[in-house]
Amino acid sequence: MPPVVPGSNLPPVRVLVVDDSAVMRRAISAILGAHASLEVVDTARDGQDALEKIAKLRPDVVTLDIEMPVMDGLAVLERLRALPTPRPAVLVCSTLTAQGSQMALKAMALGAVDFIEKNPDALGSGGATARLELASKVLAVAPRARAQAIKAAPPIRATPGFSLASKIFDVVVIGSSTGGPPVLEALCPAFPASLRCPVVVAQHMPALFTRSMSEQLASICKLRVVHAEHDCIMEPGALYITVGGKHSRVHRQPATSRLRLEVSDQPAAALYKPSVNELFHSAAMFRDRALGIMLTGMGDDGAAGAKAMHAAGATIIAQSGETCAVYGMPRAVVDAKAASASLAPSDMACLVAELGPQIGRIVSAA
Repeated sequence: MPPVVPGSNLPPVRVLVVDDSAVMRRAISAILGAHASLEVVDTARDGQDALEKIAKLRPDVVTLDIEMPVMDGLAVLERLRALPTPRPAVLVCSTLTAQGSQMALKAMALGAVDFIEKNPDALGSGGATARLELASKVLAVAPRARAQAIKAAPPIRATPGFSLASKIFDVVVIGSSTGGPPVLEALCPAFPASLRCPVVVAQHMPALFTRSMSEQLASICKLRVVHAEHDCIMEPGALYITVGGKHSRVHRQPATSRLRLEVSDQPAAALYKPSVNELFHSAAMFRDRALGIMLTGMGDDGAAGAKAMHAAGATIIAQSGETCAVYGMPRAVVDAKAASASLAPSDMACLVAELGPQIGRIVSAA
């Protein structure tokens, strides 16, 4: 029998650490092994070794390096996709470089839930924040944590025939975190080229990753995609991805009524940069002419902002729990009674397609 977490009737989350670097294997294993709710069941030095140990040990979570000999991380993810469920949740171990961010996005498209920074110094003795983030992410993406969050979530009343076809919006704001990039790749291409308002995305990611994500979205979206690194006047039919490490807020220019995107370092003390709360709070001024969309993510960033938008008359859509990699941020919006509907990404895509001249099919809130 596996050991039981002290003060809990649940066994610890079982983790397999995969990296070709012995230094990284030791660093990650030491951090996770020190947590009472986590157990490192083994380590693997390459992709082939990882697949063999996944089959043998059936871990709940795998931390996976991308660049490895024998078989790389992307090939491991391809193999895992072919396996029957349940499969382990995968956190990619990625370097904060342009190439590393592009590879991490490819890995998430193949089924990885999120990434952790591959930096021995950050994960060493001086990196308390990085160590806490690593342990928190592993716990959050564990399949049982996701199942418990969905089971404990309050139901949201279905709204038959829920539609956006008759609504007019001046701005669309989207919050996203853990597991969000693949959802954005499914949702954002559905916005029609004729959209008459701007769309702003706050995705919890470092700057190099938001830039790579912007480039990827630009290749598949009908809208013009802008990696928003500085203040700018927003244009209709453009998709603005807030640069990682900064916040974004939307404003209406008093003299011209044009919309401005403020990109700022403040508040410096915010836990997440970009902060979904900052973006959503600013969108509340648009009242019923604002649409907010909350996608998968850990924690509750955006819940207070969504509540302010809802109180002002805005429409808020939350991603449904069973489709989330981590049902944290959307659940917090539902808990706050700010969600107009809770939907799968495919149904969200149908709804935003209605914002163009061609009316999409009407879906029901789940």
